Amino acid sequence: EAIGIMKIFVLSLLLAVPTTGFTWMGKIKMPTITNLGEMMAGQAKFGDKKIMVVTGTSSGLGKMTARTALRTGEYHVIGAVRDLDKMELVAELEEFDMSSFTPMECDLSSYASVDRFCAQLEEFTKGRPIDRLACNAAVYQPSLDYAKYTEDGHEQQMQINFLSHFKLISKLMPNMAKSEDARVVLVGSVTGNDNTVGGGGVYPVADLKELEGLAHGAQKPISMIDGYSFNGAKAYKDSKLCLMMLSNMLHDKYHRQTGIAFSSIYPGCIAESPLFREKRPWFRKYFPVFMKYVTGGFVGEEEAGQRLFQVMHDPRCTKSGVYWSWNGGPREGRGAEAIEKGGQIMGAGGAGGGWDSIFENDQSNKVMDSEKTLKLFKYATKITGAQWPDSNQPTSPCPTLAVIGAVTAALNAKEEMERMKGAANLGDVDILGQPIVRAEKPSGGMVPNPVAEGAFVAASLFEEVAKRQAGKVLGELPDEAVEKA
Repeated sequence: EAIGIMKIFVLSLLLAVPTTGFTWMGKIKMPTITNLGEMMAGQAKFGDKKIMVVTGTSSGLGKMTARTALRTGEYHVIGAVRDLDKMELVAELEEFDMSSFTPMECDLSSYASVDRFCAQLEEFTKGRPIDRLACNAAVYQPSLDYAKYTEDGHEQQMQINFLSHFKLISKLMPNMAKSEDARVVLVGSVTGNDNTVGGGGVYPVADLKELEGLAHGAQKPISMIDGYSFNGAKAYKDSKLCLMMLSNMLHDKYHRQTGIAFSSIYPGCIAESPLFREKRPWFRKYFPVFMKYVTGGFVGEEEAGQRLFQVMHDPRCTKSGVYWSWNGGPREGRGAEAIEKGGQIMGAGGAGGGWDSIFENDQSNKVMDSEKTLKLFKYATKITGAQWPDSNQPTSPCPTLAVIGAVTAALNAKEEMERMKGAANLGDVDILGQPIVRAEKPSGGMVPNPVAEGAFVAASLFEEVAKRQAGKVLGELPDEAVEKA
C-alpha cells in the first residue's frame, strides 16, 4: 500500500511540472548497440573536447581563431580549407597541436565539395555532435572590372562568402541540434552595416535592392545579388550583409526549436589580412597605417582571432540573435595620442579593450528588414538546394500532453471537416492582387498510427457521451444564449 501511495505521489509531481521541465528529454536517445558503439568511438577519439568547425583556417582570421582554440586544450578543431597542402604548411609554422586539429578539404566555390565535406565530417565525428561552427572564409575582389564565376555558375564572392555557407549550415544544423551548447557564428562586416561610418560613409554602400539577381537564379551572366552591373567591392559588401541577415533569420526560425545560438560578428578591420591580397600594392602598404593612426579601427589578426573565438567560447555569448562587436563608442584623441598608443584607442572595432570590451552592436535597417530577409532565405534555398526543417516551437515530450494532444487533434479534425463544408466563395485573388492559396481540408479517412486511431475513437466516444450528459450535468442554456445577439 505504501508503495502504491508513493507511485501516485511521484506521478502527481510529474504532472504538476510545467511542460518546459521536460525539454531536456527531447535530446535523449534510447540506447542501442549502434549508438552505444558510436558514443564509445567518439569518446575515444575526442575525449571531453568540444568539436569546432572553422572555414578558412589556412590564413588570416580563421588561422588565428583555430590557433587560439587549440591552445585552450578544450576543442578539437576541424579546418575546412580549399588547399590541404597549404594548410599542412601553415599548421606546422603555427605549431598547431595536430592531435586536436584535423584539416578537411572544402572548396566553397563548389556545392559538390561542400556536400563531400559534410559527408566526411559526419563519418569523422563518429556520432558526436558538432558544438561550434564559424562561417569565416571569404574572398574580396574590389579591383576587378569583371566578375569571376564558380563551377556552379555564380559570381565567386556571392557563392564563397554567402551561398555555400548557407548550404553548409543547412546540412550541419540537424547534427548541431544534438549538442547541449551549439553555436553558429557568421563573420559579418562593418561594411555590410550602413548605420556606421565604415558601412554607410564609404562608397560603394551595401544594398540588395529587391534581390533581382537572386530572383532570377544568380547564374552567369548575372554577377550581383541586385541583378545590376558588377562592382567587386559592392559584391563583397552585399555578401556580408546577406550573412548578417541570415543570422537573424536562423535565430528567428530555429533558435528555440534547436537550442543553437546564431550570431554574427564584426571583429574589427584586419587591415593586414590576406583578404586584401587583390588590392594594389600602395593600398596594402598604407591602408593599415591609415586605419591605425587616423580612424583607429585597426585590429591585428591575432586579436581578431581571439574575438571570434570568444563568441564561440565565452559563456556570455550563448545569447542568440546578436551582432557582436568590440570597443564601443566614438573614437577620440587622434594625432599625437594615437601615435603614443600605437593607434590602440578604444572605439567600435579597434584594437585593445580585451574580452570585457565586447558588446551587442546595433544593426542597420537593411539588416533588420524581415520581409527582404525572408525573400533572401527562400531564393538562396532554391538556388543552393538547401533543405531546412520545418520551423516549429519546441514541444514537450511529456506523455500526458502527448495523449491529451492526440485526443484534442482528433476532435479538432472532426469539427473542422464539418465547419469547412460550407466555405464561402471568396474569390481567387486577395486585396493585394496576389493569388489566394486555399487551406487543405482535414481528412477523416486516413489515420496515421495506432495511437492516433485510439485517440480518435476515444474522442468520438467522449464527444457523444458529453453531448448526451451536458444537459443533465451543466443544466439548460439560458435564454440569452439562444435568443439574443
